[in-house]
Amino acid sequence: MSRVCRRSQKGFSLIEMIVAMVILSLSLGMLYQAAAGATRNVRIDERYSYAVLLAQSLLAEHSVLAAPGVSAGDDIEDYRWRLSSTLLPDEQGIGQIPLYQLTATVEWSDGAKTRQVVLVTAVPEAPSGG
Repeated sequence: MSRVCRRSQKGFSLIEMIVAMVILSLSLGMLYQAAAGATRNVRIDERYSYAVLLAQSLLAEHSVLAAPGVSAGDDIEDYRWRLSSTLLPDEQGIGQIPLYQLTATVEWSDGAKTRQVVLVTAVPEAPSGG
């Protein structure tokens, strides 16, 4: 009877320890993947936010356009931007003021993928005056 009491006080068996270590390693692996995924998503979101702000600033900088519109592009850091305009049909103008469709496109490489943000607005033609 004393032999049974000693056996119950020894602790975990080797099988129980191996199973516990496997469960622990699987749990840590899943936590690591979740943290890496969250970090990757934050980085992608930050890049998108910067691209949207860049496109918005390009549109704000060209709140009116002189005829015949605008067509420009350049690189800022690892972002490529393009700004283009097309004259909208007369029926979409405001009274006698012609309107342009202004498109700002910002692209960047994210590993093997090329991502882009496109913002479109309508702006009036600048009054020609002397």
